[in-house]
Amino acid sequence: MARHLARRLGQALLVVAGVVVLTFTVMRLVPGDPAVAFAGPKATPEQLAEVRERFGLDDPLPAQLVAYVRDLLTGDWGTSLRTRQPVLDDLYLAFPASLELVGAALVLAIVVGVPVGVLAARHNRRLPDLGVRFTSMLAVSVPVFWLALTLQLIFASELGWFPIAGEYDSSLDTTSPLTLWTNITVVDALITGNWPILTSTLQHLVLPALVVAAYPTGVIAQMTRAALIEEAGQDHARMERALGFGETAVLTRFALRPSLVPVLSIVALVFAYSIVNGFLVEAVFNWPGLGRYAAESIKARDTPAIAGVTLLVALVYTLANLVVDLLQGVVDPRVRAR
Repeated sequence: MARHLARRLGQALLVVAGVVVLTFTVMRLVPGDPAVAFAGPKATPEQLAEVRERFGLDDPLPAQLVAYVRDLLTGDWGTSLRTRQPVLDDLYLAFPASLELVGAALVLAIVVGVPVGVLAARHNRRLPDLGVRFTSMLAVSVPVFWLALTLQLIFASELGWFPIAGEYDSSLDTTSPLTLWTNITVVDALITGNWPILTSTLQHLVLPALVVAAYPTGVIAQMTRAALIEEAGQDHARMERALGFGETAVLTRFALRPSLVPVLSIVALVFAYSIVNGFLVEAVFNWPGLGRYAAESIKARDTPAIAGVTLLVALVYTLANLVVDLLQGVVDPRVRAR
């Protein structure tokens, strides 16, 4: 297990190093003068020279890359041209809301996707299987912005069952102010016992979480079905049937655990994808997360902020894959031998 962990950590570090170099290269290829973008179009030559000196823009590119990596390791991800605040501070405020949304969606996707995949595998090529395959294909292919607007129109505007936008009722900031611990509203409300904000946040979370969960639910259901059908054809499954176990017992008691290895792999992929996919959902539901921050940064051509978002998403993706690799080694010892 230690060798498996060391090998995966080495691969993760290589990926992160590649992303850092790519992010630095893209920042330097963006048209325009970073000094002018920071100091403003009316800056004097002296002010521009001061900015270039401050950020080392006149240094050779290898020296700039070394300084960039050093700054990243020390927590200096640059200064946002739009907010004039450190990018890392902005991300610290924006990312927890995205994590809250994507986390809720992924939990929903796993809770629904795995049992539905088991159901489809149990009734392979029959009506329940066809229904699951059609529904999961629809969930994977439907445009996320169309689904968001449709749910918003039906369940918020027409029926009034859920709030139309926002993270929680802003009037609660006055009547029930929330003490922040993690910047994840649901977690902070639970820690501090702030039930009004917790209730309001859960109500606001339902529609965007359903939209973000659509794609991963479909993918997880299809992957669970395919893995179970393949595992059910193995020799050990035939032996278990010969011992008198029914098909449901064979699938759930013996075939499900080894089938979770490819499912865990896809969970890491859809987790990172859902963070990026959630950008549009956050825009539609006015969710105060990474998507809104990225959209505002793109409109303002805020290169350091855009690079910070890119790097953060890459780090989250790498970390998610590393965690899943370790979980695969726990679930299936054969993985550790690869």
